[in-house]
Amino acid sequence: MPTRPPVVNPKPRGQSGVDAPILQLLQHAMPEPHDTYQAITSGERRGPSAALARAALWWASLPYGMAMATRNRLFDAGIRGATRVPVPVVVVGNLSVGGTGKTPCVEYVAAHYRAAGVAVAVLSRGYGGEGGPNDEALVLEENLPDVPHLQGADRVELALTALQELESELLVLDDGFQHRRLHRDLDIVLLDATRPFDRDRLLPRGTLREPASSLKRADAVILTRCDQTSPAELARQRAVLTRRFPKLLVAEAVHAPVVLAGTGGVTAPLDLVRGRPTLAFCGLGNPAAFRATLAQLGANVVEFVAFPDHHPYGRDDVERLRTLAAKLPADGLALTTQKDSVKLRLGELAGVPLWAVRVGLSFRAGEAELTAKLDELTPEGSRDE
Repeated sequence: MPTRPPVVNPKPRGQSGVDAPILQLLQHAMPEPHDTYQAITSGERRGPSAALARAALWWASLPYGMAMATRNRLFDAGIRGATRVPVPVVVVGNLSVGGTGKTPCVEYVAAHYRAAGVAVAVLSRGYGGEGGPNDEALVLEENLPDVPHLQGADRVELALTALQELESELLVLDDGFQHRRLHRDLDIVLLDATRPFDRDRLLPRGTLREPASSLKRADAVILTRCDQTSPAELARQRAVLTRRFPKLLVAEAVHAPVVLAGTGGVTAPLDLVRGRPTLAFCGLGNPAAFRATLAQLGANVVEFVAFPDHHPYGRDDVERLRTLAAKLPADGLALTTQKDSVKLRLGELAGVPLWAVRVGLSFRAGEAELTAKLDELTPEGSRDE
């Protein structure tokens, strides 16, 4: 099969606008994980004023919940239709806003089909791209250079572009669980095990985009970051899913570090960070997960900077990081995520080597069952001879 170059942000055929208000809310509703809002919604902040704020957020979540319920009922009843395309569509999505480690799962699914000889394309909304490819697109382009990644507000139009211009045989819809305008053949939903879905609340009181009952639409759930919660809590979440959704495939996975990546394709073993004085930074929906990964690697983190999710690094940010890096001992190093490094493209900070921790999805349970579902959608005649 000929290699097709990535295609990012193709010129749209028209304006969708159908779900724009909801999409904009989902994009901006999750503030910084450690700011005042998070401290209030999580219950970390106590006192009368925090309780009053939580009550106000709960009331604000009621109209949002009613809007989402009405929207879902319209789709369920067929009043609002979904466009069906003549190739399989696999969705990788979330129930909540904030990081669940979705990009490695999109990479896993796309790589699975590429290994089977399928011409696959990834479609995404492209939040945080500032008019160009966003960080997830840059990561996928770096890790899967022969998989086109199309970004835009109207993913139905993107699907048509992939079919007509790229002759794609299968589409992976990134962050598409709530994007119901495009018919899908397989819905995979990621749930962060460190943030129990059944103890969360709807936006803006919590982080849920829609109620947990919406998982009845899903075909498979992957509990992610299973190494960062207790076995008892993990078993509890699995039991809740099995009881409430008995037909749902439940898999368990971790985001395991694979290698350290530098600029120009240079790599280094993970052992390089063990015991080294480290400046770490990231712009993630869940920066605590990255910090936990660094602890597992044995890094001696002396400075940790958490930027907003999808943060567009500017000159002031780089100067701040360089100032911090300059304070490290001679054997110090700087670590970030691949998602952040693809936007910076820096090999060092004030002479301190800068490495990105590249992670991949590693299953603890349910991988065989999930890949069987993926294989059911492999188009006939796509497999390499």
